[in-house]
Amino acid sequence: MEGPKASGTPVRGGTAEGARPARPLIVTEDLVLLDDLLRLCAAAGAEPEVHHTVPERRAAWSDPPLVLVGDDAAARCRVAVRRPGVLLVGREPDDPGVWRRAVETGAEEVLVLPAAESRLVDLIADAVEGRRGQALTVGVIGGRGGAGASTLACALALAAARAGRRTLLVDGDPLGGGLDVLLGGERAEGRRWPDFATSKGRVAGAALEESLPSVRGLRVLSWDRGDPVLVPPEAMRSVLAAARRRDGVVVVDLPRRLDDTVAEALAQLDLGLLLVPGELRAVAAAHRVAGAVGTVLRDLRTVVRGPYAPGLDERWIADALRLPLVGELPYDPGMSDSGDGGPPGADARGALARFCTAFWERVLVPERAA
Repeated sequence: MEGPKASGTPVRGGTAEGARPARPLIVTEDLVLLDDLLRLCAAAGAEPEVHHTVPERRAAWSDPPLVLVGDDAAARCRVAVRRPGVLLVGREPDDPGVWRRAVETGAEEVLVLPAAESRLVDLIADAVEGRRGQALTVGVIGGRGGAGASTLACALALAAARAGRRTLLVDGDPLGGGLDVLLGGERAEGRRWPDFATSKGRVAGAALEESLPSVRGLRVLSWDRGDPVLVPPEAMRSVLAAARRRDGVVVVDLPRRLDDTVAEALAQLDLGLLLVPGELRAVAAAHRVAGAVGTVLRDLRTVVRGPYAPGLDERWIADALRLPLVGELPYDPGMSDSGDGGPPGADARGALARFCTAFWERVLVPERAA
């Protein structure tokens, strides 16, 4: 079996699981301000340490990824060793002395609550999650119904996890059967899409990952078995943005329709794969899908699978769609989205798994040794 005949440029790679993030430091005696800062840390998925003044132990001041100094504690922090990542936080927007105190404490920025709450949550989340690279985000879309897009998405995710990549599989089709079911993880504990339907603003990447079901070495965000739930574009944006901040690989299984929520998911992809069976009607349907998807996603490529109708092959189909050819998916009678034959691509020796492994090897940019 040949691996993917990849075309186009590779994309960056992700890393395996890293160390847990450090805790930010809060320095304040203002109980009202402290309540606000604890609430904002919780929103960013961070558990801070709290001191009323500069900690006696030098490492307790120098090691945290971020230090939040309350305006009430600015004078007490003037004696501290200067370090990056110090923010002065207050509640008086009209106090002209706050900038002088910021300079005296070596603060990089002054944040006034409540106006700067959203900004502060972002800064806390960025700090505690570390300076990670962004995950490679790949979407899979069927050129026609029943093309096997969900099967390919699951197999890609399993292959990435086997290679040691942090992997998150996102089910973007509420009317599908559920990717957790396809993987055999429908009973795994964890949050599903209905739990995130009202998400807005920043979602902490670490908190998202830890809350999701773990199935076969990867995290899965799928649907529950209840009534369909509307996921607005804002929720899709928040969840995928959080997933992308965690390095590794994010695989998104997408429906063929294009609404505002799907468009938001497409906008966050690095690469889209349009899976097209080797049939003339499938090519015609895929042409319409490609036209719609292409209005949002700039890097769309095609994966073709047999068997082929007379006169067709993978190159003819790619040329007809005017899309780069990633590769020819080997014909497999079990290549469907039914899930009846066990998790797709779970057997690393199988043709589907080998195809997916070769895909990642070609698409991911190898990380260079430091």
